[in-house]
Amino acid sequence: MGVRSREILRELIAFPTVSVEPNRALIDYCADLLTACGARVEIIPDEAAGKANLFATLGPPDRPGVLLSGHTDVVPVEGQAWSKPPFELTEEAGKLFGRGTCDMKGFVAAALACAESVDPRTLKTPLHFALSYDEEIGCVGVHSLLDMLKPAAIKPLLCIVGEPTQLQVATGHKGKLAARITCTGQDGHSALAPKALNAIYLASDMIQSIRTLQAEIEATETQDGDYNVPYSTLHVGRIEGGTALNIVPQACSFLFEIRNLSSTRAEEVLARLHSLAQVIIAPYQERFPQAAIEIDITNRYPALDTEPTADVVKFVQSLAEQNGTMKVAFGTEGGLFSDVLGLPTVVCGPGSMDQGHRPDEFLTVDQLQRCDAMLARLVGRLQEGL
Repeated sequence: MGVRSREILRELIAFPTVSVEPNRALIDYCADLLTACGARVEIIPDEAAGKANLFATLGPPDRPGVLLSGHTDVVPVEGQAWSKPPFELTEEAGKLFGRGTCDMKGFVAAALACAESVDPRTLKTPLHFALSYDEEIGCVGVHSLLDMLKPAAIKPLLCIVGEPTQLQVATGHKGKLAARITCTGQDGHSALAPKALNAIYLASDMIQSIRTLQAEIEATETQDGDYNVPYSTLHVGRIEGGTALNIVPQACSFLFEIRNLSSTRAEEVLARLHSLAQVIIAPYQERFPQAAIEIDITNRYPALDTEPTADVVKFVQSLAEQNGTMKVAFGTEGGLFSDVLGLPTVVCGPGSMDQGHRPDEFLTVDQLQRCDAMLARLVGRLQEGL
């Protein structure tokens, strides 16, 4: 299976499935491969975008099984100094280079090679596959797949999300809420600036309030030492405002995010921000009735927080031949599988996110081979029946 997973990875890397581009050709490749293995394959298309999710099952159709979950999109390569072609697999010094090798086509390749290795008639418990799109822009594409599975009479028993953890078993990650804050003031000539209301100043005051709230959260929130940043965070990432130096800006907006521990509700943090916005605006509203600070949510996904003693953790630890657990700093679709479908979920896959999103991204051959071995052990367990 080790050679075959590398061959499949070579094929997957050749599909330049950056999130702004279609992924349908890659999904069709995976669907053909899984169909040839005897799997029952369902494609959930987004025709307008040329994208699709895939759900497939090997083994008996009348009982729940183990779900292997992976996303098929990758981050852009523009502006990065690659020394190797990003959409061709290059093997060198025990490393497999290419965009997505680590995050996370390596796991997808291993899962597909696993499907090819097993006679579905020997499985007493089925093996499910979920492949999604647009994970890299906020876990947005998988929702149509979740909508399909939610009313199903038979749902998977558990879910393994194959994001890179160096095959350690990760039980959690923070949730994320992304939003745009739009500040509205009153424009005017800069020579008469005090007679207008500068929207950039409103935005600056709001950003300072966000920073003050961040410090309060850090000081008072119950922390989780399993994370390298053990508290919830607020972050401003982009700001836009103004048209010319001699015009007092009427509008200014910025993007921000909340990454919250599972013990902290993002909605409560958002409510605090709404209150702070009103405090900033209140002194101006009599003179400038149009003055406003509005917060619009653009995307969100829940935290994952699986108990370390849960059966799914013990089961995947036995497959990965690991004893401990960890939590990851990055978000995954695991929170959605857990929250929306109620599936016991962990994150466990080959490679390290230290290599993800970077030029010359790579996955070591050893990690891919270890993932192959983990999935071979999974097949053995499914043949015995769970």
